[in-house]
Amino acid sequence: MRVVLQRVSSASVRVEGETVGEIGRGFLVLVGIERGDSLAQVKAAADKLAGLRVFEDEAGKMNLDLATVGGAFLVVSQFTLAGSVDRGRRPSFDRAAPPAEAEPLVDALVSDLRARGFRVETGRFRAHMEVALTNDGPVTLIADF
Repeated sequence: MRVVLQRVSSASVRVEGETVGEIGRGFLVLVGIERGDSLAQVKAAADKLAGLRVFEDEAGKMNLDLATVGGAFLVVSQFTLAGSVDRGRRPSFDRAAPPAEAEPLVDALVSDLRARGFRVETGRFRAHMEVALTNDGPVTLIADF
């Protein structure tokens, strides 16, 4: 499971011209589920995301978490995060979990974050999405679980 986390001042996702998810201050989380990923990895990711301290305190240090600043999550499934460009000129997506495996794990991540009291918006699984964001900092982190 690979996650790309971006600290944003705003982010949104559109499908066929309709905004399906939108947040102000918070985290845009792009999620790539790989073959063999499990609920244990989803739980580890939720624990990490919920507690990350990457918002600045009054001294300018990254010391505050999302709950402290009243932020939200925008979670977007992105199977291309499991892609490889090691060989040839076209990416291989052999490591990406099939949709029937990936979708329940993305849903579980969203549910876990919501159960912790966060507002969580989402994209639409298996849809062509347009994601817009204003990266705050910029702050972008990549994590594998």
